Amino acid sequence: MPRLTHDQVWSAIDALAERYGLSASGLAKKSGLDATSFNKSKRVAPDGHLRWPSTESVAKVLEATGASVDEFIALLSVGGGRPQQALPLIGYAQAGAGGFFDDGGFPTGNGWDEVNFPGIHDVQAYALEVTGDSMMPLYRNGDRLIVAPNESVRVGDRVVVKTLEGEVMAKELKRQTAKNVELRSLNPEHMDIILPTERIAWMARIVWASQ
Repeated sequence: MPRLTHDQVWSAIDALAERYGLSASGLAKKSGLDATSFNKSKRVAPDGHLRWPSTESVAKVLEATGASVDEFIALLSVGGGRPQQALPLIGYAQAGAGGFFDDGGFPTGNGWDEVNFPGIHDVQAYALEVTGDSMMPLYRNGDRLIVAPNESVRVGDRVVVKTLEGEVMAKELKRQTAKNVELRSLNPEHMDIILPTERIAWMARIVWASQ
């Protein structure tokens, strides 16, 4: 059985920080740790002994970013690596139009613009480019959201939702029942909404944003 290596674990943490638009020190601070906890200089002791992040530190990182254990394990499985995947780049206007997604919320067709992104293991992931200011202050005009349709969605996750009427919105999943989906607005000027399940064409998790 392959052994987990020191480089794998630290590279996975670096890749997770990169995925969420953070530096190693930024990730440490967001996780409630000392800003220098993940510095490269601290990964090897002066005597050459390898220093590993604690399980508590990893748990705090996952809580702070909202990343799942499966997401972290996937990064470990590729050595934390950063294989570049070409993702379709879709504008908000296109997302709301017909014919660009199948019934499962996966992009269809060819000829998209593309962006390269590391560490994505959903082969049907795509980038959605924000237009307008309806998602301010969290997402601004021109920001790109990396959306993974095959990722499981949990309460508290940021999601992209498309209704059967063709409206596309980025929200936070507040609550979900068999009948309704409650969505928290990212813009404080907009009210939270409740949608009947039958009105939702698809809902997909936002795994990263270029903020």
